Amino acid sequence: MDHLAILSKQKNLLSKIISGRKTIESRWYKFKKTPYENISINDIIYFKESGEPVTIIAQVSKVLFFKDLHNNKINEILKKYGEQICVPLSYANELISKKYCTLIFLDNVKPIVPFQIDKRGYGLMTAWITVNNINSIRK
Repeated sequence: MDHLAILSKQKNLLSKIISGRKTIESRWYKFKKTPYENISINDIIYFKESGEPVTIIAQVSKVLFFKDLHNNKINEILKKYGEQICVPLSYANELISKKYCTLIFLDNVKPIVPFQIDKRGYGLMTAWITVNNINSIRK
């Protein structure tokens, strides 16, 4: 399975991934949304910043799913994985309304020849797309 992760430019996460500082991608949601329980070891993730082309590829080496989150569980996750996610413990209050979390451990991260994608049909605010093959949304 292929996945497209769309990252916020303001947080500069793409450079943290390519530098090796960010080794876990996290997704936090109020409701079950992809990639929650829809991503597996050896899946491929393509990364891009919003409004920019896809520039990085990575392989999934491990995935953890958490549900029924509450303040203590969120703090526990951030204490254990926060540095690898690049999310400080002080950010826990921003996540208090989230009930589901997916932690995706990244391996074989490398830059690729940039390419554009076609998000039509996925919604303007979509930050994660799962497809059988990335070429199905490649422009």
